Amino acid sequence: MSTRSENAKCLLLHTRAEDAHDMAGTLATIHPEAVFEDQPVGLRLEGRQNARKHYELWWNAFGVQTENASLHWVNDDMAIGEADFVGTHKGSFLGIPATGLPIRFRFTVVVQFRDGLLSGERFSYDLNDILHQIGYPAFKVEHAA
Repeated sequence: MSTRSENAKCLLLHTRAEDAHDMAGTLATIHPEAVFEDQPVGLRLEGRQNARKHYELWWNAFGVQTENASLHWVNDDMAIGEADFVGTHKGSFLGIPATGLPIRFRFTVVVQFRDGLLSGERFSYDLNDILHQIGYPAFKVEHAA
């Protein structure tokens, strides 16, 4: 078990590498048995090398950066973060060709640690908001009466 201080240092290295789109640096902070869950798109990736797919999806589609980040430690091995993803729709996203339109959306991520590395990330955000921003018709949700 790692200390909160060690995990916070890992998270700082991780977020710096993410913002620089440094794949090797980002993956170096991830536990080999990590689990990444991108809930809105139904993506569950297991293992460090499969986590690469998560970063490629977002970096290739939007070249995202984070802004207005906040972090709350639940315990020494778990934190909840919130931030804005900011970017431009420059590559295919879920089969939708690039539109060149800007995006900005709020997301929440639950981050877990093991052995001083990120062992899991679970993302939540409003997928319909993203689709609306890139000019794609958002899904209409029918509510039961």
